Amino acid sequence: MGNQMEKSLSETRNQKQTSFTFEIDNFSEKEAEISSSIYIRMRYVTVHPKGDYCCDHLAVYLNVASPKSLKFGWKKRVSYGFVLLNQSGKELQISSTPEEGSLFCDETQSWGYPKVFPLSKLKKEGFLENDKLIVKVEVEIVEAVHVEEVTGKGMLRIKGFEVPYTQGVLVSKIFVKHPDIAVDFKPKNQVVKTAYMNVLLGLIETLHKPPCSFTDTMLRNAHSELSELTEAGFKLDWLKKKLEEVALERKNAIAGSSRVEELVERIKNMELALSDLKVELKKEIAKSPAVSKVLSFDDIL
Repeated sequence: MGNQMEKSLSETRNQKQTSFTFEIDNFSEKEAEISSSIYIRMRYVTVHPKGDYCCDHLAVYLNVASPKSLKFGWKKRVSYGFVLLNQSGKELQISSTPEEGSLFCDETQSWGYPKVFPLSKLKKEGFLENDKLIVKVEVEIVEAVHVEEVTGKGMLRIKGFEVPYTQGVLVSKIFVKHPDIAVDFKPKNQVVKTAYMNVLLGLIETLHKPPCSFTDTMLRNAHSELSELTEAGFKLDWLKKKLEEVALERKNAIAGSSRVEELVERIKNMELALSDLKVELKKEIAKSPAVSKVLSFDDIL
């Protein structure tokens, strides 16, 4: 009973709390992702001391705690911010969402910043006094969105492109790693822009497959889609390079497979020839019994 009451009080405080400070000692020695033990509005923070997919920047994310305990179809729009402090409490760097916040849901349970600050400058800029990183976390629930209110409208706007919430994290990563990807993008109609983004995401998904699984038709279609996206204004040199690598790996895989098949066939032929030789040897032995006959004394005398 006592434990249940303590848990209830803890959850109540969690719902009302709007900020907390996350302190990480011996920061320069950390390698793996670090999660806060403090929850705020049923969310916790993860810090990547060696960067996430941008390995030269500090990355910080806000994550939903125990999403499986939430009702099916839950959605909440949350405004949040991360503030880097020195030990005297001075704010040195601020990263925060727009006022409308970000939508957390079953499909997207984590939002944050993969490029909060360059790792190489943390100490020089005063963020690591006594090798301690201090992150102040601020969270506000903007609104709880009911399922019926977002049916058919579950879209997220990222860099001028409207995409489903299920694709929000992937599209955000694309723009982080390739910030100039759409600076020359020509179409202005939102429906057309969404269609082109879907083609881009589909092409990226296709390239996740093993190179040996590609057919000539699949490669031709991929090159055609890449050309179409490039003509629309996307800067995709990185994707073109990846497609060329896949094509080369497929070619090498096919060549390697052919060589393996050739060697296997040669071994089979050699084994068959050896088997024939063994049969022939047995026949010859059977024809020449005197070769193995041992003479008796009577035969000799």
